[in-house]
Amino acid sequence: MQEKRGLTTKDAKKIMQLKGYNDLPQIKKPFMNLILKRLIGPIPYIIELALIIELILGNYIQVIFIFALLLFSAIDGAIQENHAKKSIGELNTKLVTYVSVLRDGKWKKLSSREIVPGDWIHLAVGSIIPADCKIIKGEILVNQSVITGESKVVIKDKGDNLYSGSTVIQGNSNVLVEKIGKDSSLGRTTELVRTNESPGRLEKLLFTVVKYLAYLDIVLAIVLTISAMIRKTPLLSLLPFLVILFVATIPISMPSSFSVANSIEAGVLSKKGILVSGLSGIQEAGSMNVLLMDKTGTITQNKPVLNSLVSLNGMEKSFLLKYALATIKPGSINPLDLAIAQEATLKEITTPNVKEQISFDPILKGARAILADGREVFLGSPTKINISDKIKKQIIVLSNQGLQIMVLAIDQEIIGILTFKDQIKPDVSQTILQLKQRGITILMLTGDTRVTAQSIAKKIGLNGKIGSIEEAMSMPLSFSGFANVYPKDKFKIVKLLQDKGYVVGMTGDGINDAPALKQADVGIAINTATDISKLASRIILTKPSLMGITELVDSGHRVYQRMMTWLITKLARTAQLSLLLTFGYLFTNFFPISLNIIVFIVIFNDCVTLTLGSDRVKINYFPEKWDLVSLIRISAIYIIGWLPLGFLVLWYSLHFTNFDQSQISGMLFVYLIYSAMGMILSTRTRNHFWSIPTSRAVGIIIRCNILIFTMIAIFGLSVGVINCLIIFLICILIFVGLDYIKVAYYS
Repeated sequence: MQEKRGLTTKDAKKIMQLKGYNDLPQIKKPFMNLILKRLIGPIPYIIELALIIELILGNYIQVIFIFALLLFSAIDGAIQENHAKKSIGELNTKLVTYVSVLRDGKWKKLSSREIVPGDWIHLAVGSIIPADCKIIKGEILVNQSVITGESKVVIKDKGDNLYSGSTVIQGNSNVLVEKIGKDSSLGRTTELVRTNESPGRLEKLLFTVVKYLAYLDIVLAIVLTISAMIRKTPLLSLLPFLVILFVATIPISMPSSFSVANSIEAGVLSKKGILVSGLSGIQEAGSMNVLLMDKTGTITQNKPVLNSLVSLNGMEKSFLLKYALATIKPGSINPLDLAIAQEATLKEITTPNVKEQISFDPILKGARAILADGREVFLGSPTKINISDKIKKQIIVLSNQGLQIMVLAIDQEIIGILTFKDQIKPDVSQTILQLKQRGITILMLTGDTRVTAQSIAKKIGLNGKIGSIEEAMSMPLSFSGFANVYPKDKFKIVKLLQDKGYVVGMTGDGINDAPALKQADVGIAINTATDISKLASRIILTKPSLMGITELVDSGHRVYQRMMTWLITKLARTAQLSLLLTFGYLFTNFFPISLNIIVFIVIFNDCVTLTLGSDRVKINYFPEKWDLVSLIRISAIYIIGWLPLGFLVLWYSLHFTNFDQSQISGMLFVYLIYSAMGMILSTRTRNHFWSIPTSRAVGIIIRCNILIFTMIAIFGLSVGVINCLIIFLICILIFVGLDYIKVAYYS
């Protein structure tokens, strides 16, 4: 009796009070652990080595500064990670998965967190099993990799146990819920669901930049060592300088800057119904130049209605509908099944006696049923059954109307054609137009025939030809889309385009889209996507509108511009400082800038760059390129532009003043601060610096830096008001001149 009716709502509530919701336990790392984690790794190790060397040499002031730099970066990084994880956690609570549950004798669609032990639920292709269950009816193929670590697919039949977190690859089944939440297999092994996100193009580019800066430091260190040997200067006296040189090179504020920039945009997107499960997906969106759009569910609403029944052997349409109904399992949520079932309900047609049902398989493109009298019914794609030329012509005529076609056959003999009409989403054409204006190539993928695909493509503004999968493998960008696409083909197309150097986005909703969504640089699951598709994607749209994709791309451009400001200024300032120190030492035989001041500059410059993650930016409307050569070129403009002033200040201090070494160091300190602030103001936009105002935070900290360090130079380092004013005015002239050169370079 319970099998037919399931639990009552009243009983379910009682069990829920006892067992709680079907939620996984949240594992929270202590804040101290997040700090300690940031003291481990290649970058922290270099800083810690520098700290030890300075401690051995007895340079305690520098030890304090370096320790402060290391600790500040670790604490700030932990704060930003904590904030980012909290944001992602809040976003994930908005991501609700649903399951078909038998309650009070009726199949209902409930949130998976509302199921309780004793519930009967229906699992279909693409479902992520929400709890530990036992199969009561049906046979399914399951991927248990979340639990076992192996992606091998296993067959599960009546009486077999299913584990939460596993994925239904094929088939349908009615199952009994046994354990939920923390009591389930996944709840007891929560660590297994943790995944580390691979670094995006931005992180890879940054580490390449750091590598080249390290090479520069090594070359300069060799030059200094040779010079010291020629001058018979004790090599040990160079060690503090070399240590500080490497400290100034290391991008210790990098993780925090990235977290700030990405998490701010993730918060902005969440308010627009766009959930971000992988922060690197935002920055990759700014570089995306090809977007693959699965037709069903993405371009169309995936709410098909049965448009017509065409009898091919004189059979009454009511019988065609009856036989089609035979292939549909109770509780199925397949949109085409629902369309057939809805029409059958309206016509008061019941299911014939069926011995066995094989649910719709996206790979086989069809569903089968064995009737009580032994006959086999097939409902599926016209490509999966032999049909005559006459029937092919009928199918082409129907396909030209943009209709989805399925054929009905008994014992391999075709008896009818079913046509389905699925409305195109209202904002698809506008979204595609805006993405094209942003330089993104759109390719539509569909399992429909070429004729049907061509008809739909024209309606949404894709006016090119529709190709075959063979043509996709040879000339992927010569078409507007591809027809007769199988699930494995989507993955192949994504991989092919990536191998050709494209940054590929993919939208989808079905289980057959999951591999391609996972492989894509920007995997986007739409609001009606299956659980596994959402799990495979970095981005999830929670609203029916596709305009969220445009919002995502624009967010990617903002992150790109903020991080390019960080990269250019880091590269230019580090090279500027390293060259000034090295050649200044060669010319004067002493360190022209106090090593304490260098560490001081590094710390406060990092404070400024941290605020860049929230800066206002003017975005570019074409795919961005994380191009090292271009980055070096624009950085070289700033290095060549600012470095001569540093040598001029040094030369002036040596020959036209009576300054001692500490005052000379103060003059260069002022120059480095002013030039750094000018560089940040200029690099934050490709247009003139005045074209877009800074954010309040960036504006305040730049002004405070200039004011505070000018006061330190005047009253603490005895540089003098006039000297500060002269350096400031010259810096303004160079800043404006370089800004014009920058605009010309980008033009």
